[in-house]
Amino acid sequence: MRKLLPLLLLLPLLALSGCGTQPVVREAFLLDTFVSVTLYDGGEAQAQGALELCRSYEAVFSRTDPDSELYRLNHREITQVSDPLAEVIALGLDCARRTGGAFDITAGSLTSLWDFSAETPQVPDPAAVAAGLAHVGWEKVTLTGNTVAFSDPDTILDLGGIVKGYIADRMADYLRQEGVTSAILDLGGNLYCLGTKPGGQPFQVGIQYPYEERQTVIGSLPAENLSVVTSGIYERCFTAGGVLYHHILDTATGYPVENGLLSVTIVSARSVDGDALSTACFALGLEQGMALIEGTKGAEAIFITDDFAVHLSSGLEGVFQEA
Repeated sequence: MRKLLPLLLLLPLLALSGCGTQPVVREAFLLDTFVSVTLYDGGEAQAQGALELCRSYEAVFSRTDPDSELYRLNHREITQVSDPLAEVIALGLDCARRTGGAFDITAGSLTSLWDFSAETPQVPDPAAVAAGLAHVGWEKVTLTGNTVAFSDPDTILDLGGIVKGYIADRMADYLRQEGVTSAILDLGGNLYCLGTKPGGQPFQVGIQYPYEERQTVIGSLPAENLSVVTSGIYERCFTAGGVLYHHILDTATGYPVENGLLSVTIVSARSVDGDALSTACFALGLEQGMALIEGTKGAEAIFITDDFAVHLSSGLEGVFQEA
């Protein structure tokens, strides 16, 4: 089975709120992306509190910050980790088991080779890719309580395919505790709609038409206390030698995945589930990915294939409206 892990899960969504009230909007550059908090009730203190919570988690989960807990774990400076890091690792390993490795949190030795944010992105040297592949495999990681052990000293965890969903869930929990009943959280495109619009109607979330401007949607769906997460190939890419290289890597080869999909969107109650499942379903392809979703309680999916056809899981039939 081919496995895949994205360098960056970037959700190309347009939140079509349609709200008449003036919301409180605060944003910051966190998690290597723009994070925004939009509150339709509550105020400045709650919006800032949600961003500060996100900032505190960045200090745990950053793969590149030498002071972060994940960085220290990857460099074998620690083996005991905090509850949040242990929880995310456990969730990642569980998803890997359930998907036969279609989702894999151990691709750091590969993702570090591809820099899609560079001024002139380059295809990595094949020898470096081959060397990185040797250290990938979720079976190389054991979690016992809060203790992490690696069977391969060079295996590197990259939690980019799951951590934004986890943090979105924690931010939503915080806002609920603060009494907020209507909000949109956008973590670089990982969207969480808390409650409803003022007036009680669900938020409307538009799914971007692949390769078009963000304002161009292929369809939309209502969302109330739901997460909407997309894994797509067209947000971060470059062309070299006439070949398009995108940011979603197949960890069986170390190169971008090729399976006829342009994007997979997951609609779920928990954002952490949507984050991981969007990656896993993309890795599995349309047929196997749809089978995974149909067998997963509380999750629905929108697959867009390279002929721009939209394929819906059964729970979204009659709910998702094509543009």
